[in-house]
Amino acid sequence: MFDHELLDYLEGYLTLDRKSRFLEVLGQRTKFITVALEDVYQMHNTSAITRSCDVFGLQELHVVEDRHARVLDKNIAMGAEKWVDVHRYPNSGECLDALKGKGYQVIAATPHNGSRLLRDFFPQRPTAIFFGTEKEGLSLEVMDRADGHVKIPMSGFSESLNVSVSAAIILHDLAEKIRNSPVDWRLSEQELLEKRLDWTMKSIKNVKGIIKRFNAGR
Repeated sequence: MFDHELLDYLEGYLTLDRKSRFLEVLGQRTKFITVALEDVYQMHNTSAITRSCDVFGLQELHVVEDRHARVLDKNIAMGAEKWVDVHRYPNSGECLDALKGKGYQVIAATPHNGSRLLRDFFPQRPTAIFFGTEKEGLSLEVMDRADGHVKIPMSGFSESLNVSVSAAIILHDLAEKIRNSPVDWRLSEQELLEKRLDWTMKSIKNVKGIIKRFNAGR
């Protein structure tokens, strides 16, 4: 059961502007679209994608750290992970199982000729966009188990974009599409309450001590 009293108490430590900002941002947050990264080696790309999730209102990011775990553990997002929930997996299979178990369709972002153009793709149901490494792209496992494939249309000589640039383009496109559609893309009331509490706790110094005193006075 959610602790409404604790939330009310802790929000008393926030300024009115801070509390209002949380409500404003949460009103645009979604889990309907999520992102999965498969062994992205360059730490600044993972960081940039995490920030893109925050900017475009995606609440969750899924990171496969099969080969490059040490790098990503130390340099995940330059602060954006404070507002985005980052879930980590030791391999792509576990990530795919988790996403599909939550009801997501998995769409592989790949420039291959058989992929659907981004402008022609609309996520009718909860969708996880999978991005691969800068050099090799997505693994065969992800490509085979994906429910579909999508690509950004290109008109130049280059056949691919930096992974963080690709993610920003795709996330902006899909976020705009769902927000201008009748699909139920918003967080549930329970999810909104949980994130209000989470963000409030992350914004208060010595919050553990404050909660301890609050519980002692009940």
